[in-house]
Amino acid sequence: MNYVIIGNSVAAVGAIRGIRSIDPQGNITIISRERHVAYGRPLISYLLGGLVTEKRMAYLPEDFYDKNRVNLLLNSEVVGVDTADRKVTIAGGDTIGYDRLLVATGGDPFVPPIEGMADKDRIFTFTTWDDASKLKALAPDIEKVVVIGGGLIGLKAAEGLHLLNKQITIIELADRILSAAFDRPAGRIVAKKMKANGIDVITEDTVIRVEGVGSQITGVTLKSGDFIPCDTIIVAIGVRPAATFLKGSGVEVNRGIVVNDRMETNTKGVFAAGDVAEAKDFFSGVKNPMPIWPDAYIQGDIAGVTMAGGSKEYTGGIAMNSIELFKVPTISMGITNPIEPQQYEILTYQDQENYLYRKIVIKDGLLAGAVLVGAVDRAGIFAGLIRERMDVNPFKDQLLTPDFGFVNLPKEIRSALFAPAGKVTETEPSVQAVGH
Repeated sequence: MNYVIIGNSVAAVGAIRGIRSIDPQGNITIISRERHVAYGRPLISYLLGGLVTEKRMAYLPEDFYDKNRVNLLLNSEVVGVDTADRKVTIAGGDTIGYDRLLVATGGDPFVPPIEGMADKDRIFTFTTWDDASKLKALAPDIEKVVVIGGGLIGLKAAEGLHLLNKQITIIELADRILSAAFDRPAGRIVAKKMKANGIDVITEDTVIRVEGVGSQITGVTLKSGDFIPCDTIIVAIGVRPAATFLKGSGVEVNRGIVVNDRMETNTKGVFAAGDVAEAKDFFSGVKNPMPIWPDAYIQGDIAGVTMAGGSKEYTGGIAMNSIELFKVPTISMGITNPIEPQQYEILTYQDQENYLYRKIVIKDGLLAGAVLVGAVDRAGIFAGLIRERMDVNPFKDQLLTPDFGFVNLPKEIRSALFAPAGKVTETEPSVQAVGH
C-alpha cells in the first residue's frame, strides 16, 4: 500500500502512528511545504521572545520518521491532486502516486484587503516557525507594532514581541479580546493583565488604512478616526483551511474538506484530518472546521487506521482553546456562549484582583461547556464530564471552586472516569496542549 500525506503537523503524526498500528510494511510519504519537521506551533511566540531555542521546537524523537520508515519531503508544496489517476503534483512539476491520500495541510492565515497595505514592507502573519524567525531577525529595527486581531494568534504574537520589549497595540473588532472562545469577563481579565504589562488593547474598532511613505509604514488609521503610530504590522484575524490546491480534484470542500466519521472525503481513497477538515461537532453533529491541537491528532489517528484497513470512528469534536499569557492560564471548552442562553443554566465565579474566573454551562443536567481562567490544572476533569455526558447536578456548585478536583466527585463518577484505563486525568495533557 502506498500512503501519501500532505502536511506534517500533529494530524500527520497521528496518521503515521495510526497506519503503522495496522500496516507495518506500507510505504508512507509525507510532503510538507515547511522546511521543518513537526514542531509545537504554540511555541512560536516563545521562539520569537527567546524563551525557547530552535532545538526545543520539535516535539518528536529525532528518529521518529526513520523508525516509522517515512519518506519525508520537506520544503515541497503540492499544487494539484488528480484523483482519477491517484497522483499529486508538486511545485516544479514532479508527481507522486498514491493508493491512499491524506490531506492534513492545516490553515492559511487570512489577510483582508486593507487600503495602503499592498506596497508596504513589514506586514507579517504569525502561524509558523518561519513567521517567528522572520520577525526575530528584524527585531532590532522594530519599535512599535500594531497587531490586527485579538484572538489566540494575535495575543501570542503580542506576547512574543513583548518579551523583546516592543511597544504593542492590539486592535480587535469585537467588544473584547478572545471573543470567539471566551466571554466578556474572561476577556476583560486577560485584557487587564495585558494592560498591566504595558500592552495597549483597543476593542470595537478596526484598521481601515495603512499609512506610510513608499514601502515604509508610519502607522494605521482606525475606523474611529484614531491614528496609531507603528513601524510593523501583524495580521492575526484568523485562518482558513489550506485546501485551494484541491480545485478541480472533485474532493468536496465547503468551509473545510468535508469528511465522514472515518475521516474519508466524498472521493474514495482520499482522507482529511486536522484544521483543514470539516468534521462533525460533538454536540450538534453539524460539520465544521475544528482548529484544535488534540482534536487534529485524534482525527489523524482515525484517518491513518481507516486508510490502512482498520476500523475507527470519530465521535465529534469539542471546541477547546487554551492560552497562557503573562502567567495567567486560560481554557475554554464546549459551548461557552450559548446562542439561546435561556435554555442553559450558567454559573460563574469571579475574582478579578487575583485573575480568577470560572463559568460553567449546563444543559439538562449535563456539562455543556466551561471557561477557566487562572486555575486550569484540573481541566481534564471538565473535558471528561462533557465527553461522558455525566449528570453534574449533584455537585454543580463545586465546579466553580478554584480547587475543584476528583475528590469533589461522587464515587460512581470517579470510577466511571477512571475506569477506561486512564481516559481522563486531572492534568490531562491533551487539554493542556490545546492552542494554535
